[in-house]
Amino acid sequence: MTAVDDTRPDLTAVRDRLWTAVRAGDEYEACAAVLDAVGSGLDAETALLDVIAAVQLRVGAEWAANRLTVAQEHAATAIHERVVAALAHHPEHRGPDPTRSRITVACVDGEWHALPARLLAEVLRRRGWRVDFLGAQVPTPHLIAHLHQTGSRVVALSATLSPHLPTAHAAITACQAVGVPVVAGGAAFGVDGRHARALGADAWAPHAREAAHVLERGLARPDLLAVRQTVDDLPHLTDQEYTMVVGTRRELLKETLVELEDRFPPMRAYSDRQRQRTAEDIGHILDHLAAALYVADEDLFRDFIAWTADVLTARDVPAHSLDPALEVLGHRLKDFPRATRILRAARDTLATHLPASRKPGDGQHV
Repeated sequence: MTAVDDTRPDLTAVRDRLWTAVRAGDEYEACAAVLDAVGSGLDAETALLDVIAAVQLRVGAEWAANRLTVAQEHAATAIHERVVAALAHHPEHRGPDPTRSRITVACVDGEWHALPARLLAEVLRRRGWRVDFLGAQVPTPHLIAHLHQTGSRVVALSATLSPHLPTAHAAITACQAVGVPVVAGGAAFGVDGRHARALGADAWAPHAREAAHVLERGLARPDLLAVRQTVDDLPHLTDQEYTMVVGTRRELLKETLVELEDRFPPMRAYSDRQRQRTAEDIGHILDHLAAALYVADEDLFRDFIAWTADVLTARDVPAHSLDPALEVLGHRLKDFPRATRILRAARDTLATHLPASRKPGDGQHV
């Protein structure tokens, strides 16, 4: 029998110590929590993925449940980024020199959730890859220029928010057009990677360890003829519904706000701040509707509406107030079959997702 190593720190205790530190905004204690654990025998990759990433997931859940403010959530994320950097540069824990080929890790343009990509970059670096981490919001032309300048063999592309899928598609296609394969990751690509496949990524990974395994198995250089034909993979876009929603977003938002005052009377008493928040929420609805149209995935929009309902409920905002906005958009887009179907399905989901006793009332935003 192999002896069990009882000297390694308990993961739950390490996570709890890190959570307490980031909850208090204490960067130094957060660094100490992780560095002490690694110094006591915890594998650095485990610290990155099973401690830091796990606590970051808790941060997101606590924000959604309205137990952390936006400022606290941002501070916690910034602290985690500092902890990753402290571990990466610690003289005793910095990891090996690179022995494998060069890989670029980047977030798609507009995507500012960079921590998942940062964690992946550090995992790959510790596994011997020469990693170029480009961070958040990397414009596709700059990403391609970087590939030309460095000769990177693979791109790991991260996207967390679904409205960035069209931009991700452009980035995937551009990378493949210069002969560089792409492994996609992040929540935007779906829990099963369906959107990565729909957009033609060479591979998809649900987490950093699987991404490392995919890269270790190797990715073939893209077939340039197939890349030129990627538009054929999304034939539904020929109906122009996605283009119309994106092109008239400003008008749709304004018209929806005006009509909502008739459909949702409490809005007439909203303050300027409440109206601004309502406009932001409608903007998010339109952006996710556009993403659902782009990848032809009704579930994408329904899941977003259910998630939004939970977030609003946690903030004592009547989640049923989403329904008038969906109804107005459905009326505005009545000549567009796919959009109409997606909005109707979302309204059905909303009706079954919330308790029947919840009624619209005063709230901060839709």
